[in-house]
Amino acid sequence: MARKIVVTSGKGGVGKTTVTANLGVQLAKNGYRVIVCDLDFGLNNIDVVLGVENLASFDVVDVVEGRCRPKQALVRHPHYPTLYSLASNRISERYVSPQAVRLILDALAPRYDFILIDSPAGIDEGFHRAVACADEALLVTTPHISAMRDGARVAGMLKSYHLQRVGLVVNMVRADLVRRGELLKPEEISEALHVPLTVVVPEEDKIFLDNVADRCRSFRLLANFYTGGIAGSEGKKKGFFGGLFGALHR
Repeated sequence: MARKIVVTSGKGGVGKTTVTANLGVQLAKNGYRVIVCDLDFGLNNIDVVLGVENLASFDVVDVVEGRCRPKQALVRHPHYPTLYSLASNRISERYVSPQAVRLILDALAPRYDFILIDSPAGIDEGFHRAVACADEALLVTTPHISAMRDGARVAGMLKSYHLQRVGLVVNMVRADLVRRGELLKPEEISEALHVPLTVVVPEEDKIFLDNVADRCRSFRLLANFYTGGIAGSEGKKKGFFGGLFGALHR
């Protein structure tokens, strides 16, 4: 049965969709069957990030309105055979209820290991629809005050749901600025948001799928976090963050 993980953020531009896509790719590379579901109806660009925007014949709205079965709306990635995407449709957002999407994902869940749900930024109706479909959440923020302030609102909202786990990704971290005290340390951000820190993604890790994602240690660590392999080859010494986190303190 798939673990349903919603990836969310307080504001746009913090890399939420890229985190979702790259986590999906890394899990698929590790041999897991993964669906990346786009519930960000306002932008609905997960298929673009994954490079499959021209392959989808149906989307989640087609499934809700009965034009196809859930399986027919899935698009298999041409380079990662265990990675599938489920596109959204910005036109019919207002007609899609959380219950309808949950039924679709529950129908797909038995044949997959992970369902990653790309949520809209913020705490509007789309956020609640996405979170209501999930069992776990991953909050993405950056070390900037505006992102953290909005992230705090999302963290507060997530507490109202009975989620099994909520984790934090601090994205676009500049190690030099952290060392000079110009940005908060990731663990300080975690304490401020009251969300456990899962992984740090340095700004210099300009990852965007394909072979580049494989070289990004951050997403290997993030995938390992969800599959129980975090204390393996990356080492126990630095916890979940390995050398990445240690680099921020040198």
